[in-house]
Amino acid sequence: MAMISKDNAEHYQWGDSCDGWHLLNRPELSVIQERMPPRAAEIRHHHTRARQFFFILSGTAAIEVDDRVIVLRARQGIEIPPGTAHQMRNESAEELEFLVISQPHSHGDRQID
Repeated sequence: MAMISKDNAEHYQWGDSCDGWHLLNRPELSVIQERMPPRAAEIRHHHTRARQFFFILSGTAAIEVDDRVIVLRARQGIEIPPGTAHQMRNESAEELEFLVISQPHSHGDRQID
């Protein structure tokens, strides 16, 4: 077993200048630390199999869930069941960092709404 952090985790970029680090990348469970710059947003989507939990590390997130916007601040989280349309947004002027925990992993399971 090895210590993992975003300093030594597999890194990838998504969207317009967003970053992700695979802290745990297994078929049955995924833990990703993500960074969104101010005014960034992901595409509205849902997962057919994956259940996700978003946990805010720093900043403020606006997450739209089934046409309702929920504001999350540091040390707050939300569970997104499979089949639930959602979109994470950083509407603030500050950087946003959060964890996305998916069971099973969400790769190849995303459907654009």
